[in-house]
Formats: sequence, structure tokens, C-alpha cells
Amino acid sequence: MMNLFDFWLAHTPILGILIPAFTAFLLVLLGNPGSGSLAHDWRQPWRRGISLISVLLGLITAITYLIQASSGQIFVYQLSEWSAPFGIVLVLDRLSALMLVLTYALAAPVLWFASKEWDERGRYFHAMFHFLLMGLSGAFLTGDLFNLFVFFEILLIASYVLLLHGQGKARFQLGIHYVTINLLASALFLIGLGMIYGSVGSLNMADVTRLIPTLAQDQHKLAVAGGLLLFVVFGIKAAMLPVGFWLPKTYAVAATPVAAIFTIMTKVGIYAILRVNGTVFQDALSQKILMTWLLPIGLLTSLYGVIGALGADRLRRFVGFMILSSIGTILIALSMSNTMAWSAALYYLVHSTLIAAAFYLLCGWITSQRGEFKDHFKIAPKMKQDKAIAATFFLIALIMAGLPPFSGFLGKILLLQATADVAYQGWIIATVLIVSLLSIIAFTRVGFILFWRATAPENDQKEIAYTAYQILPNQAPARNDKSIYLLLTGLIVYVVAAAPILKYIDQTALQIGDAKLYERAILKTDVNGEVISIQPFDPDYLPETKYSGENEDPNAHYIPYVISEKTLKGEHISEYKQRQIKQQEIHQNHVNGETELKPMEQ
Repeated sequence: MMNLFDFWLAHTPILGILIPAFTAFLLVLLGNPGSGSLAHDWRQPWRRGISLISVLLGLITAITYLIQASSGQIFVYQLSEWSAPFGIVLVLDRLSALMLVLTYALAAPVLWFASKEWDERGRYFHAMFHFLLMGLSGAFLTGDLFNLFVFFEILLIASYVLLLHGQGKARFQLGIHYVTINLLASALFLIGLGMIYGSVGSLNMADVTRLIPTLAQDQHKLAVAGGLLLFVVFGIKAAMLPVGFWLPKTYAVAATPVAAIFTIMTKVGIYAILRVNGTVFQDALSQKILMTWLLPIGLLTSLYGVIGALGADRLRRFVGFMILSSIGTILIALSMSNTMAWSAALYYLVHSTLIAAAFYLLCGWITSQRGEFKDHFKIAPKMKQDKAIAATFFLIALIMAGLPPFSGFLGKILLLQATADVAYQGWIIATVLIVSLLSIIAFTRVGFILFWRATAPENDQKEIAYTAYQILPNQAPARNDKSIYLLLTGLIVYVVAAAPILKYIDQTALQIGDAKLYERAILKTDVNGEVISIQPFDPDYLPETKYSGENEDPNAHYIPYVISEKTLKGEHISEYKQRQIKQQEIHQNHVNGETELKPMEQ
């Protein structure tokens, strides 16, 4: 048992990525016939079982990571045992643990709902679902900017397939739109990374944070430009204005469970803004430019979202616009750049993700009971489960609009409290209050159309409308209502247990702002306490290896600090290299006045 526990600790947090990765590969290898044959395929129960077990295991893993991170310790996993910044590292801290728990807390009920019927409408649904989870987990855990790009691409490729799940002309058209926008964003991402690496010489987040203030003026401006280019990329992912117009229509055409799980996608962009632009680029120039633009962007996004919701013609688009409004609220909190505001942003982020997912699931329930009217805002016959649906809609409206005593209200109160010593306090308070009022009006309009103005069903059996109404289901789609209730229960628990949750989130906001803490946890130092990072990069430098002959390596004395002891004693470190390491260590000691330099044996 102790060996298993030691194995778990030794491989934290890579297991959070490997679980969905291996599950996805296994599901691909299991094969998948055409969507029309899935209902009768003998492998379908296996796909569902493997998929659900993996998500539950991922949720348990995420919770254990949250418990580990709550101690305040930063866990670092060195891939291939190469230390940062020479190798890629995964970093588990309070923020990444919180985002992992949110991801799996959303994925579990959504996948459980999708496994009853929706997964039969297209090929490789479960495999793509787990590739999406792999990309999300990797994005939250990586400590390297290029690795962040890699995991972004993994989750985006999976999202392309999931968006088209179930086929249809509208999904294909908007799918092309979605793919085009994200390919452009990916190209900008690479350009931004190139600018940062070309000027800083590193892509490790902790190392970039340390080095940016030391750069020459021209290099510093180039690095800042690269960081701001990444901000545009993350803004596209987060769907902030003016690069977020794609979200309402795109999410509106997605299958119900796909739209629900996609609510976490925009939060990856917000997470990246906070992680990279908020904490990596901490220099005065970056923060001045970012905060100058982030507040007006947040205010406009929040207002645009709620105004769009007022004019929406479909329930699914209404939800998309409300998501835009909530994104604006979070960006407002991030723009204040203080611990209290960041804490409010994180609390509201969790709330907005879960409530939006519940709302998309409710859209599926409503659509199933309105027949040809679907989710369009048109007067239609009363739904067969109108009381249950109306009560669920009313509760979602209260939570999403930010009315007391629910989580949306608490999140906005925390945000308003954080404005005490912030410039433009009046603008922030006025916008938050106006958006809340308009949200209530928007929900009232929707409820008026869907429920209060609903007509009595046709009673004449000779009419076509009577037959059309009778064939509509008497119950919600399998597991649809129960999945909604699970998410709403989670949100109620979220506000009831606000005290310990806010304590954790407050500590998270404090931790991510401490650059020196991450530097000490991630980067290695030599005997003099200097961080081991070769700057600037020398293109003529060629390290000597077992297969490259005997070349002088001026940096040989760093090797024991950046690879493990077992690797150091392994066969790939030649005898010549070992002698170089020893001589340079003696030389370093001599410089420190500890011993005399001895010539290297030839």
C-alpha cells in the first residue's frame, strides 16, 4: 500500500493527463462503426463503461490533487527527469487543482447524460471526449508556454469533432467558422511564442517571469509584444469582445451534451490570461498595457452579452450571450489586479461554468417537449412537463442572474467589495448592477414566452396539431433532468460551503501572485544559489554527448543539477564528460575560496 502511495506522489501530476490520454487511445483502438450501427454494436456498453469509469477516476484524482495542493506546496513533475528550464515540467498548485476539479465535476454528469443516447449519434464520441479532457488537464497543469500551445491544440482538435457530433448543415457551416477562427488563433499563438523565445531565450513560465525584468530595452519590448499577442489569442478562446462574436451561434448548434461541456472551454482562455498575462508578465510595461485595455474590454463584453440576450431569438443563443456577459464580469475582476478581485473572479468562474452547463442541458429538455417549435422564442402549446421545467428554469434564472442567496450573487458581491481602492470604481459598480438588472429582464422575457404565454394543447383529434402534440414525450430525455439536478445541487452546495471554499480560493489568489515562490519550486540553483539558466542562448554552443566526440563543454558543471542522480551515473554520460564535470566543480569551489584548481587528466 505504501509503495502505491509513493508511486502516486512520485507521478503527481502526470497521472491527471495520462488517465484521459490512455482512455482515449483505448477507445480508439476499440473501434467505432457508423453512427447508425452504434445502438446495436456489442462494444457500445464497453465504451460507455470504460469512459464513465475513467471520468470517475479522473474526478477522484482531481480531488486528491486539490487536497494535496491545499497545503500550499507546489508539486513539480520533470518530464524525462530534465529540470526546468531545460526540460518541460508540469506544475500542480492551488489554481491548477481547482480547475481540474471543476473540469471533472462538469464532465461526470455531462458524460453520464450523453452515455444514454447522445453518444450514438456520431462516431468516436467517447474517445474525443477524453482527448478533450486530456487537453484541458494538460493546459491547467503545464508550466511551459509551448506545452500550453500543444495542449490547446489537443483540446481544440477534439472540440472540432465534438462540435460536428450528430451532423447537420448548420453544425458543418459554423464548424468551419469555428475551425478557421481557432486556426488563426493558433498561428498567432506560435508567432507570440517565437517573439518571447527570441527575446527571453526561455518558455518556462517561472523562468520567463524571472528574466523579463533583466532584458535590454529592445528585447523587453519584443517580449511584451509577444505576451500581448498571447493575450489576443487567449481572448479569442475566452470569447471576449471584439473577438468573441462566434460563441452564441457556434454553441447554439452543438449537441446538448457537447454545448454543456464546452462551457469549460472559454474558462481555459480566462485561466491562460490569469496565468500568463496576469502572473508571468508582471513587469510594469506589460501590466500597464494589459490593465489599460482589460477593464474596458470586460465592461463592454458584459454589457454586450446581456443586450444580446435581450434580443436573442432562440434559447440556446440566449444562453451563449449570457455566457459572454459572465465572461465580461470575470474580466472586470481580473483587470483590477489585486488578490481580492482575483479571488472573486475565481469564485465566479466556477459558478458561471456550472450554471451555463445546466442551462444548456435544460435547453435540450425544453426542445424535446416543444416539437417543431424547438427552442425558438415563439408562442407554442404548453409543455407536458411545464411545471417541472418552469421550476427548473426559475431556479437557473435566479442563480445565473445573480440574485440572493445563490452563488452568482455572492460572486458579484465579492467583486464589488474588491473595488474599494480601484480606479473607475463607479464604472465597475454601475456596469455590474445594470447587467444584473438587464439579466433579470432578459430572463423574465424568456419565461414569459416559454411558459406564461403558452397556449392550451389542441383538443380536436381531427387536427394535425393534436397528433403532433400527442407524440411528444411525456418525460424528459433519459438522464437529462437528473443531470441538471446534479449540477444545480452542486451549485447550492457551492454557496452553502462558501466559507471553506473562499478560504481556499483566497489562498489561491495569493499563491499565484508570488513569483518568487514558483521560482524556488520550479527552477534549480547551483552551489552559489544562482538559478541555472543559460542566458542569452548561444547558437554556437554544442554540448558534448556520448556520440559527439570529446568537445569542451563550459556548462558541464550544471549537469548534476538538471538531471537525476541515476541518469548522471548512467552510460550516456561519458567518462570524458564525467571528468569535465569534476574539474569544473573543483574550479567553482576554488573561485569560492574552498580549494585549489587541479588540471583535468587527459
